Amino acid sequence: MWANESVFYQIYPLGFCGAPYENDGVQAHRILKVIDWIPHICALGANAIYFSPLWESDTHGYNARDYRRVDCRLGTNGDFKQVCDQLHQAGIRVVLDGVFNHAGRGFFAFQDVLRKRESSQYLNWFHLNLWGDSPYHDGLWYEGWEGNYDLVKLNLQNEEVVQYLLESVRFWIEEFGIDGIRLDVAYCLDENFVRRLRSFCDSLRPDFFLVGEMLHGDYNRLMNDAMLHSVTNYECYKGLYSSFNSMNLFEIVHSLLRQFGPENWTLYRGKYLLCFVDNHDVTRVASILTNPKHLPLIYALLFGMPGIPCVYYGSEWGAKALKSEGDPALRACFETPVENGLTEWIAKLAAAKKASRALNYGAFRSVVLTNRQCIFERAVEGERVLVAVNADSVPYTAHFDAGCGQAVELIGGGIHDFGGGSVLEPYSAYFWRCER
Repeated sequence: MWANESVFYQIYPLGFCGAPYENDGVQAHRILKVIDWIPHICALGANAIYFSPLWESDTHGYNARDYRRVDCRLGTNGDFKQVCDQLHQAGIRVVLDGVFNHAGRGFFAFQDVLRKRESSQYLNWFHLNLWGDSPYHDGLWYEGWEGNYDLVKLNLQNEEVVQYLLESVRFWIEEFGIDGIRLDVAYCLDENFVRRLRSFCDSLRPDFFLVGEMLHGDYNRLMNDAMLHSVTNYECYKGLYSSFNSMNLFEIVHSLLRQFGPENWTLYRGKYLLCFVDNHDVTRVASILTNPKHLPLIYALLFGMPGIPCVYYGSEWGAKALKSEGDPALRACFETPVENGLTEWIAKLAAAKKASRALNYGAFRSVVLTNRQCIFERAVEGERVLVAVNADSVPYTAHFDAGCGQAVELIGGGIHDFGGGSVLEPYSAYFWRCER
C-alpha cells in the first residue's frame, strides 16, 4: 500500500482558507489557495494530503448537507478538481474526510423528513421518533451523535443510506481521482458498513486507502484485511508529548513495545497506523510541550517510530494554539507558509523516512532506554536503522552493542563510529543506518 511509504500533510480546509464559520451560501473560490502551497508541501517532503471535511455543510464540515458537492465557502467542484489535478501532478496523493456516521440538519434527506414527516421517503434514513421532540423543537426526536443534535445520526443499516454513501465515494474517486478516505469517528460506525465500504473501494481501486479515527480500545476491531487499512494512533499521540513533559521516555517506548515490539503478544506488528503529534482537534504541539527544545525531538520520534507520519498545517513551523481557545484557534488561516529551522528539520526527517525500507517497514526493538534518552532499532532484511534521542540538557554517552562498527547518519550524512560509545549531544536526535 502506497500510504505505508508516505508522509501525510493535514489541512483543515475551512480554517486554512479563512472561510466563515456559518455557511453563508456565498460562493468563494478559496480552495484554490492550496495550489499556492504545493511548493511548500513538496519542500517539506509530504507526498499525501489529508483534507478534513470539505463537502457542503452547515458550519464546521462535520455536519454535511451534500456529500457530492464542495462547500460553497470553498468554491466549486471544478475548483477542487483543479486542486486535485495539481496535487497529483506534483506527486501528492489526496485523501478526503468521510463523515458517514452522521449528517447535518441541513442534509437534504433530513430536511425532507422535517417537512413531510411520515410521508417522507427518507424517514428510515435516520433514527427517529415522530412522537418525541428534539432540543430544536422539531416536533420529532432523532438520535444526535453523542448528544450533539446538530449532528443527525445516519441509519447505516438502511440499504438506501449505504448505497447513497457508496455512490458518493464512487463519485469522488471517478470525478476527482482521490486516493483514499479518512473515516470520521470510525469507532461509532456499523461494522458491516465498514466491510461493505472496503469491498466496494477494493472493486474500484485496489490501492484505495481507508483510515479510521480510533481513540482507544483494540484497533484491530476495525483495522484488518476486511475493513480498514489503518487507524489513528491516539495512544502514541498522548505518549509522545507526555514522555517529554514528564521526562519519562519509558512511556512512549512502552507503548511502542506494546504495539510493535518483538514479543508474540504485541498488537499491531506488521500494521501501519497514522501517527501525529497534533491535529485539528487537539492543542498544537508547540503549545503543549513545556520545553520548546523538545519540539524537533518529538518530530524525530514521530518519523522514526513505526507508522505513517502526519504533519498538521502550521505546526511544521511551530504555530501555537490551545484547545481551550476553541476550534477556530486550532484551525487557523495562515496567509503564506513559513520556512524556518523546524520546517528544514522535518523535511530532512521526511527524506530519511521515504528513502529507508527499515523506517517504513522495519520491526521495532528497544536498545537503550532511560528517562531522558532512548535508542531503538528499526530493521528489515538488508537494512537496520538506529533512532537515538537525548531529551536532556547535558550530553549522554550510550554504550551498547550496535551490531556494526560504523554507520551512516541519514540526516547528517556523516560516518558514526560506535567503538567508544555514542555521545548524544544535548537536545539531539539521530538516525543511523547500519548495514546488516
